[in-house]
Amino acid sequence: MKAKDLSVLLAVILIVAMLIIPLPTWLLSLLIIVNIAIALLILLISMNINEPLQFSVFPSLLLLVTLFRLGLNVSTTRAILSTGEGGGVVETFGSFVIGGNIVVGLVVFFILVIINFIVITKGSERVSEVAARFTLDAMPGKQMSIDADLNAGMISEQEARKRREKVSSEADFYGSMDGASKFVKGDAIAGIIITLINLVFGIVIGAVQLGLPLAEAATRFSLLTVGDGLVSQIPALLISTATGIVVTRAGASDGSLSHDISKQLLAQPKMMYVTGGTIIVLGLLTPIGIVITLPVGGLLIFAGYRMSRTPIEEKEPLEDLDEQVQADEMKSPESVVSLLNVDPIEFEFGYGLIPLADSNQGGDLLDRIVMIRRQLAIELGLVIPVVRIRDNIQLQPNEYRLKIKGNEMARGELLLDHYLAMSPGVEDDSIEGIDTVEPSFGLPAKWITEGMKEQAEIFGYTVVDPPSVVSTHITEVIKANAHELLGRQETKQLIDHVKESYPILVEEVTPNPLSVGEVQKVLGKLLRENVSIRNLPIIFETLADFGKVTSDTDLLTEYTRQALARQITNQYSTNGQTLKVVTVSGKVEKIIADGVQTTEHGNYLSIDPSVSQTILESIANQVEQLSLMEQTPIVLCSPAVRMYIRQLTERYFPQIPILSYNELEANVEVQSVGVVNID
Repeated sequence: MKAKDLSVLLAVILIVAMLIIPLPTWLLSLLIIVNIAIALLILLISMNINEPLQFSVFPSLLLLVTLFRLGLNVSTTRAILSTGEGGGVVETFGSFVIGGNIVVGLVVFFILVIINFIVITKGSERVSEVAARFTLDAMPGKQMSIDADLNAGMISEQEARKRREKVSSEADFYGSMDGASKFVKGDAIAGIIITLINLVFGIVIGAVQLGLPLAEAATRFSLLTVGDGLVSQIPALLISTATGIVVTRAGASDGSLSHDISKQLLAQPKMMYVTGGTIIVLGLLTPIGIVITLPVGGLLIFAGYRMSRTPIEEKEPLEDLDEQVQADEMKSPESVVSLLNVDPIEFEFGYGLIPLADSNQGGDLLDRIVMIRRQLAIELGLVIPVVRIRDNIQLQPNEYRLKIKGNEMARGELLLDHYLAMSPGVEDDSIEGIDTVEPSFGLPAKWITEGMKEQAEIFGYTVVDPPSVVSTHITEVIKANAHELLGRQETKQLIDHVKESYPILVEEVTPNPLSVGEVQKVLGKLLRENVSIRNLPIIFETLADFGKVTSDTDLLTEYTRQALARQITNQYSTNGQTLKVVTVSGKVEKIIADGVQTTEHGNYLSIDPSVSQTILESIANQVEQLSLMEQTPIVLCSPAVRMYIRQLTERYFPQIPILSYNELEANVEVQSVGVVNID
């Protein structure tokens, strides 16, 4: 244990000992001086902090200092009542400080108690209570503000974490200060009671037990009592003042109390002229006399004159310095390098859509994006990067676009004062609106007014508001391009996450036999076909089993898909429903299998273009028939050719899932509603 930590423990033990063991008067005098020094140190520290959290230990320290002072009261009371002596410091305060006058001493003591108890302590207690209440009430708003800044790309994850910790610490601090202020109040009351006990019982003990005359006993113990009260109330007053300073510094500024006072109180030179002139006139027109008021008024006027000249002399050099710093920054290579950064996801919109993102105008786009990131984390198992949101005057007023890694992936248009109504399949001429296309799924739709909304819903139209339209569009575009957001750095973060719970499993996969890049390719291929990678333990179990056999990421992806058969089955067959699929004929599978070419760089499909065109046309016909039946098209084939059929159809039918028999659970009922064949 460090020496400074041990010293704190010894100090606490000493406080407990003071309450039980009688201490010699010389040691009491030393501890009283230490108490005054600690109180003064705490007061000076509280004046020089920039914000309350820089002195976050203050509530606990306040308890220890109060206990230390009460321990001293107990020890000095024991010494005074048992021996009639309180030590050199107590006697000095009782005789020298108040001139030996008991009445004056008692008056000074009670004035200090009144100042401490009624003025400072009462005010500090009220400020602490209000600060704690408002800080706790403001916590949700501050947390939402941090989330909004994070999603807007204004701050990083680390900065957001620091801000959340600061908000939590502020709430804890002000809650503690609300309770700690009660220590100061209780200490003031205890000081009064202890003084009265010392005074009454001291006179009785002096007269009865020590055999002193009543007048001498009263004089002796009154001086000691007043001295003891003063040496305890002066530190108490300093600590109470420090408490008031700390709780009233909340959000005041970024400077210390001394800096703020000198900057703000003396920031108006003209007011100092008025104040100085008033003081001088007061001496001229009243019996106070010019001799007393002239020095004070003259000093204020001189100070105002000096301050009125100082900003003019300093302003230009400061401005020149700022301009020089900005020029140096523009010339530095870092200012150019920072321009090379590309945001993973950017959402840009025209000035007409600003209310969509402005919370002051009722916009909730930032909150929706927070929910989108959470939703996709659950659905895909991927942590979506922060979406940077900004307006772009180059776009049309009602236009928006979504960019991924600097490339435009989607574009759309919104009418904020309209609703988007999607047809149930049968158009109704009574529903008037502006014809458009729903941006997420390409369905025919209309922009209708709010007055037409209820009628459209009656006729079966799906009616959604503009924020829902754009949030759905963002979600679908990110899902379709999730594989592009998974790089090696993001893969390493996922690996580290799995390693926390399955360290041995990760060690068997990477760095040997598979590198981070190879793991990233497997996960990316899964995401590319809309397979969630949230179940990383199963994925890594499969890679651990087959990674030693092959490093071909295409084959490893197929093995992984088979291991995720239950997940894939549930994805396309909900609640045990019959899975309607389009199967691939044996003839087509043989053509594809024969067209597979093996090279040292992997396998690829090479078949006659006319044959591949015929296969694609057959798939297109089957998909169209399923669409007419309002069924989700799914192509089912054997495991050996699944990835090659996927390669063949990916460019033309990227959204159609290609499944193999091994990727479906044995208990699921499969119904073939079409066959991919060639004549």
